[in-house]
Amino acid sequence: MDRLREYEVFVAVAETGGFAAAGRTLGLSAPSVTRLVSGLEERLGARLFTRTTRSLALSESGAALLDGARALIADADNLEQQAMGSLIAPRGHLTVSASVTFGRSVMAPVLRGFQDAYPDVTLHVVLLDRVVNLVEEGIDIAVRIGELPDSSLVARRVGSVWRMLVASPGYLEQRGSPLRPSELREHAIIAFTGLMPHREWRYVDDGRARRIALAPRMEINDAVAAIDAARHDQGITIALSYMIADALAEGSLVPVLEAFTPPPAPVHLVHAHGRLVAPKVRAFLDHAAPRLQEALSRLSDA
Repeated sequence: MDRLREYEVFVAVAETGGFAAAGRTLGLSAPSVTRLVSGLEERLGARLFTRTTRSLALSESGAALLDGARALIADADNLEQQAMGSLIAPRGHLTVSASVTFGRSVMAPVLRGFQDAYPDVTLHVVLLDRVVNLVEEGIDIAVRIGELPDSSLVARRVGSVWRMLVASPGYLEQRGSPLRPSELREHAIIAFTGLMPHREWRYVDDGRARRIALAPRMEINDAVAAIDAARHDQGITIALSYMIADALAEGSLVPVLEAFTPPPAPVHLVHAHGRLVAPKVRAFLDHAAPRLQEALSRLSDA
């Protein structure tokens, strides 16, 4: 006897409210449905339905079993679909999204490598400094930096980045290095609006999350331009660690108030939830995840 079939029939009876209705849904006769449910009850040693001449209802045991039975059926179907999908070569059109600077500095070699490995997949890369809606905007996979409030997405963590204040040695020589967050009010602040949207800097002091309101001398909606201004002695700016790895390594920028740096922000590859993951999506995840992990780890050690 097919045990999975018994659970499928049990769920169908529970959802349709009757043996005949379940039979019509599954293409089985009512006696076959009754026989399968009875077999399951006998094997489990529990009555799953309370039957009368006029009604059918789940018993206490049946109600306790229902969610698990549904999950079992979904898992079996998903496993089968994935096995079938693994036999199909990745092909088709894949849309990938990331922030502008991350796409340029971190994703670019990953994307080139993927195209070389999967020539039958065409890539559409969308670089935007905002959070995209995957379903509404037709995005297959996106890079998300920060916590993930949307639980409907499937996420694979690939590393972490840090929000850092930086300035040029020349600027700090002229104006001095701030020792406390409150001293930032005395300095020229270059606000990259993507990381300082409310003109405030969030930091950690003695293990507690805090924030300070600032009056930027300059506000820029492009990270590269804000960093360039800081490198030319224009003030202190905020950036994510991967954006300034080269500048820190060469010494054109140095950390400011490093002791107050907030905790690292996670980086995930995300895609919409679904019972079947397309081969092109799975291929990209398997290709990109380890390479992004390596790149972010290397940048954090720089």
